[in-house]
Amino acid sequence: MQYLPISIFIGVATVIAVALMASSFLIAHKNPDPEKLSAYECGFNPFDDARMKFDVRFYLVAILFIIFDLEVAFLFPWAVSFKEVGWFGFWSMMVFLGILTIGFAYEWRKGALEWD
Repeated sequence: MQYLPISIFIGVATVIAVALMASSFLIAHKNPDPEKLSAYECGFNPFDDARMKFDVRFYLVAILFIIFDLEVAFLFPWAVSFKEVGWFGFWSMMVFLGILTIGFAYEWRKGALEWD
């Protein structure tokens, strides 16, 4: 009896998921044109092996995005609790941001962000 609300919730969620998937198959238009069948996202046509070599700059930009996205994820809680962390928390975050800035300047100077 304790798990009855959970099993009702799972049952309702399953029914809704199946209904939505079934309705998309029933209602959707099925007339693909060349534009729908063309390559998207990366811009490469599917003409070669899936294991073709990519330029390392794709990975560099992805890693930079993750690093600076995590930086923002650390800045929000720090800004909310700014009054409680005091000067030690302030200078700790300044050191963190300084290290990230030095790394970004290093990559910029090395030309890792230039697309020639």
